Amino acid sequence: MLRFATAGESHGEALVALLSGMPAGVPIEESFIARELWRRQQGYGRGGRMRIEADTAHILSGVRHGATIGAPISMTIANRDWKNWEDILPVGAGDPAKHKAVASPRPGHADLPGALKYNFRDARYVLERASARESTARVAAGALAKLLLRALGVEVLSHVVRVGTVELTRDYQWDEIVASTARETVLLNCIDPDVEQQMKGEVDRALRTGDTVGGVFEVVAHGVPVGIGTHANWDERLDGLLAQAVMSLQAVKAVELGRGVTAAESMGSTVHDAIGYADQANRTGTRFTRERNNAGGIEGGISNGEDVTVRGYLKPISTLRRPLGSVSFETREPVKAAYERSDVCVVPAAGVAAESMVALTLARLVLEKFGGDSLTETQRNLHGYRDQLASY
Repeated sequence: MLRFATAGESHGEALVALLSGMPAGVPIEESFIARELWRRQQGYGRGGRMRIEADTAHILSGVRHGATIGAPISMTIANRDWKNWEDILPVGAGDPAKHKAVASPRPGHADLPGALKYNFRDARYVLERASARESTARVAAGALAKLLLRALGVEVLSHVVRVGTVELTRDYQWDEIVASTARETVLLNCIDPDVEQQMKGEVDRALRTGDTVGGVFEVVAHGVPVGIGTHANWDERLDGLLAQAVMSLQAVKAVELGRGVTAAESMGSTVHDAIGYADQANRTGTRFTRERNNAGGIEGGISNGEDVTVRGYLKPISTLRRPLGSVSFETREPVKAAYERSDVCVVPAAGVAAESMVALTLARLVLEKFGGDSLTETQRNLHGYRDQLASY
């Protein structure tokens, strides 16, 4: 079973990613992992932290001579800013005068509930682990899952469909998402340049007023085989697993599968995807076709051969340069919320992190269905299944 875990704090020495269950023989490109980490750092509206860190994953185990060996894979991503925090967050007791307490919790963050839960008298330790900096380790692990999926004919990418009130409303093609992702300069990762400029205006407005702005990203998994997930048990449904995976990301407050939101206000005849049959099998191995993909590639908790589409609705970042009201941990008197260096808009970066969560979820379920201790065995099982689908 494919499993992953992360460790580390936002301003600690390093982040750690651990991935076990990968079959042997999956080619690993360190340059691909580096680009995925770079993509997570990009986007108009990112803060000063992105000018400090240039994230690189250092692989410690599980990969030799450019390929996985079937053993657990461990990676570290160093925090270059650690030299400025060694006295603030020492492992030992250190000097209390040098500690940087978060004395007033920020509305919308984990500060207050975390401090109450763990009986802390400030929110520093909560902030350090709750920070979206943790998603860096997820992206490193997700890059490995993407490389496995790529070897099985599946690609996972994202694009931004809304920032603030500006939304992409036209239809799009998979090739447009590929082209947007391939850019060497990332603005807001919207496939439409004109809409992207309008989105930039939303970020500019938030920046001028000391505010932050959220939005919506869409993750698309292209080439997912039919039959991933199941209707048989509630906790094995593909849509439920993807929703939980994307919702677990910092600041994501809602998840939509396919046309889930607008489907609730529509008639069934305009929502459900009519079925056809073709002479030739498509890239996923089936001859059954759909006129549309309102279902987002999932029906009854099972992938149906169309692109799997997942949207994440991202709230504005909680840390504001113009802080909201809060209460002092020490005096219980009204004060302004604490301020930590922060971003104005992180929607494109959140999309990259969500790609990783979708890729890790799909990779786990693909391995559960097709098995294999080596990539060769997994590919052989998948090819046999596709032959079965093509003859159905």
